[in-house]
Amino acid sequence: MTDVELRHLRTMAAIAEEGTFGGAAGSLGYTQSSVSQQIAALEKAVGGAVFDRPGGPRRVRITPLGQVVLAHGRDLLTKAGELADAVDRFRAGNGRIDIGTFQGATNTILPTVVRQLLSEHPGCDIRLSEVEPEDPRIGDRDLLFHYGQLEGDVEHVELLDEPYLLVAHVGTFPDGPVSVKLLHQAPMVAWPASPHQTWLERTLARGGARPRIVFRTAGHESIVSMARAGIGSAVLPALALHGSDAWSDDRLSIHRLQPSPASTWYLYWPTGRTHSPLAARAVDIAREVAQELVGQM
Repeated sequence: MTDVELRHLRTMAAIAEEGTFGGAAGSLGYTQSSVSQQIAALEKAVGGAVFDRPGGPRRVRITPLGQVVLAHGRDLLTKAGELADAVDRFRAGNGRIDIGTFQGATNTILPTVVRQLLSEHPGCDIRLSEVEPEDPRIGDRDLLFHYGQLEGDVEHVELLDEPYLLVAHVGTFPDGPVSVKLLHQAPMVAWPASPHQTWLERTLARGGARPRIVFRTAGHESIVSMARAGIGSAVLPALALHGSDAWSDDRLSIHRLQPSPASTWYLYWPTGRTHSPLAARAVDIAREVAQELVGQM
């Protein structure tokens, strides 16, 4: 049996419903000769007649072979309709998107990305996952936020350069920017040892400062609390303080550093992968939010 075309099955179903070739032609918008040609092609494909044609205005009768073809044909037409509907919904943005993230992006960029995607595409399926900073891998994800360079088959867009700020008990340093060299042997509260914290401390060392770490603790709020108490100052990424009350706390002072350590935020996706509408929209939103954040730093 040669290939059966969906349009031939659709025409057969219309004839079975209307009872005549002419009625089917009218419902489908075809000419009657076109309907006859399609049924002839279908019968050639299945190797036998699917309709008995009594002639004149009388209704056609489906043959036993035609009953088999029509039963399975209707199943195929239903599946084809479901496929077309699924493709339409995908193009409209009602698919699934998997995004890897880190804490900074989760707190600042992703809320807007998620909110706008759900607003524009209420039927979409958004899956988020935290990525290990020591070993970030994109895997099967559509997108990955990360604050460093990734190896492997990935493409990216740079979102922003995030400066690091000095947070200190008020009066510890003069107002205005602070030279990194003034942090040499100064008491400091810091994150536990990690690749990124190690990078920060090496960057400070290159600027002439090896602070005296008096306490290591996880969490920006905990570090700020210790700086507020006066045990030591802290060097934190600017967006860790975004929207916090540290800026209005009269027990704290926040300074830019000279030279200022900075890390670049990237948004990655697998090389050669065509973006789904959801992924493409997520990239656009992320870039817009990043530009807004740059203006606030």
